Amino acid sequence: MNNNVVGWFEIYVDDMQRAKTFYEFVFDRQLEKLGDTDIEMWAFNGDVNSYGAPGALVKIPGFPAGRNSVVVYFSCKDCAVQEKRVTEAGGRVEKTKFSVGPYGFISIVYDTENNLFGLHSFE
Repeated sequence: MNNNVVGWFEIYVDDMQRAKTFYEFVFDRQLEKLGDTDIEMWAFNGDVNSYGAPGALVKIPGFPAGRNSVVVYFSCKDCAVQEKRVTEAGGRVEKTKFSVGPYGFISIVYDTENNLFGLHSFE
């Protein structure tokens, strides 16, 4: 089997509108509402046949935001650009852009819901 190890990701949020505004601003793309269920989900739209894993912001009663045990890294052209946008959108930087050798560069940041996530680039 030759596929990406991560097939889907979810970022749990407490305030969907605030989180949606944050991610739409940082990555300069619109999120897409998923389904008509009791669970509110907004997906990072993309091509399922392309590199990377799709995912969504999720609001589920009883599952609060901010319990970080897995770090999701978003692909960027230059993670310093999105790092700056994180602070402009109300998030904060935990560790500014640094080299991970031949694997490129990463930044570690928090969103407005206190969820930790990473930014990855080769520039």
